[in-house]
Amino acid sequence: MVNIVLIDDDEVSTFVTEKYIHKNIHSPYRIFKFSSAAAALEKIGEINPQYMFVDIVMPQMSGWDFLEQIDTEKLGSQIYILSGSMDRTDKEKARKHRNIKKFLSKLSVKESIPEIFRD
Repeated sequence: MVNIVLIDDDEVSTFVTEKYIHKNIHSPYRIFKFSSAAAALEKIGEINPQYMFVDIVMPQMSGWDFLEQIDTEKLGSQIYILSGSMDRTDKEKARKHRNIKKFLSKLSVKESIPEIFRD
């Protein structure tokens, strides 16, 4: 069973991402959705996800704060930043973070998700 975590306070973005995952994953899977990074932080160790899609701009706790507080090495998840931000500093920070696979624009989910789950 493939465990996937979506952390995003934008319900529409979460809905769209979930639909593209459903269309492109070929293994049994479960999706755990969190509208708050703080809530995800409490449960992430129990879920042990293979994939995480993390928005960076959220109230209370940003995606960057979330990633600083979890042990990304121990989890071993493929982490994707999923953001509406086009800020170059965010893209650069994601590129330099050794445990982030890729920075994905919310506008490119249709093209990005099939690549991630390609067999």
